[in-house]
Amino acid sequence: MKARLVPVYFPGRDSEFDRQVAVLQDLLADEAEILTPLALGSALPEAEAVIFPQVLGEAYRMLDAFWAISLPILIVTSEFGTMAMWDWEIACYLRAEGVAVITPYHLDQTRKLCKALSVKRELSRSKFLVFQDNPGEGFQPSIFKRFYWWEDECTQRMFDKFGITIQRKSFRELGQRAQAIPDAEADTAWESWKPRLNLDAMPVRARNSALKLYLAVKQELDQDPSVQGVGINCLNESHFSDTTPCLAWNMLYEERGLIWGCEADTVSMLTKTILSRSLDVPIMMTNLYPFLMGQAALKHERIPEFPQVDEPENHILAAHCGYLGVLPQSFATEWTLRKKVLATVNDNATAIDARLPLGDITLAKLAPTFETITVMEGSLEGYAQYPGSDCLNGAVLKVRDGHRMMNGLSSHHSLLMTGHHRMDIEMVSGVFGLEVEVI
Repeated sequence: MKARLVPVYFPGRDSEFDRQVAVLQDLLADEAEILTPLALGSALPEAEAVIFPQVLGEAYRMLDAFWAISLPILIVTSEFGTMAMWDWEIACYLRAEGVAVITPYHLDQTRKLCKALSVKRELSRSKFLVFQDNPGEGFQPSIFKRFYWWEDECTQRMFDKFGITIQRKSFRELGQRAQAIPDAEADTAWESWKPRLNLDAMPVRARNSALKLYLAVKQELDQDPSVQGVGINCLNESHFSDTTPCLAWNMLYEERGLIWGCEADTVSMLTKTILSRSLDVPIMMTNLYPFLMGQAALKHERIPEFPQVDEPENHILAAHCGYLGVLPQSFATEWTLRKKVLATVNDNATAIDARLPLGDITLAKLAPTFETITVMEGSLEGYAQYPGSDCLNGAVLKVRDGHRMMNGLSSHHSLLMTGHHRMDIEMVSGVFGLEVEVI
């Protein structure tokens, strides 16, 4: 799906405007559909954004026409697919007058903006499928009953802001259907995936249970192409299944790019959809255990102490379900499926032990009001292992200001991306009407 862009011209359309429209059609051929140009002030067709291939001094005298534009406004006036240097004054003037213009200064940014616009369009036509029955009533209710993503208010706000629909189905019934799948079907799936997955060390029953859950979720997806992400209340209601969905999430991402939601966290699913599909970056969800949390974090992971580092106040241990978290093979430098770690899941369950590359990272997540996205850049410095704990292989992250982080995080779940992406997130956030809070 391409973003539909409406080129807009000032009175006295000239050949320079038409030349730049042709340039944009060529440069953005894979990301955008350039619609018929219209004069500033005209009624706009259904589209994702307007784009100004040329800006002129008339902008100072046509504020009413700019204020009337309800779509995102891009200024891309150079032959290189960026704003021109001469646009700063007009762009600054328009912003000062309350017109939120977007001015990319690299062609890659312009293309990412187009991808973000298409993601925005797709969200309004899509749904997330969530399997849960009575969230909060299962294991560790004192923890799980606190989570905002299960509130009706959260679901409504997601719909109001982005148009995404949440469809809920029974995890109990999904677990029953998965277990009823014949072993022969799991064996067939295994033969198909065997060249891509090394599961030889897994017991056959554990392997087949994981494959059956993959097949059961896949059956659901085949019935409804509008589903862009799937989540399962896999820990809190783990008694409904003899396995965990970790392998299924890996397979379905590698197979069809499906967004997954550990613990049915729809806010993480939405954040992941926006950032991964707009920026085309590796992204995953994990739990954050800031060193500043001390015993409150250590006790939960059943570890005696944090790793020895310089500036411990600026460090985080990142871990989920015993390891770093659900990480698709295509993102990982190392990837292995292992036996489960957490006591709350079936003894037959599995977990992914995988690593992201060392180096620059970005943490981000939408805030509960869906008006802001929090962003924090840092580095992945290494991995820490605690045998006999709930953190057999967690990541050690360093951030700029741990104390500021403690008051700025929107959730213990955060989305972890390889590389530094703050500037790109700030750029595409304008497409979604989001403010960026840098921690």
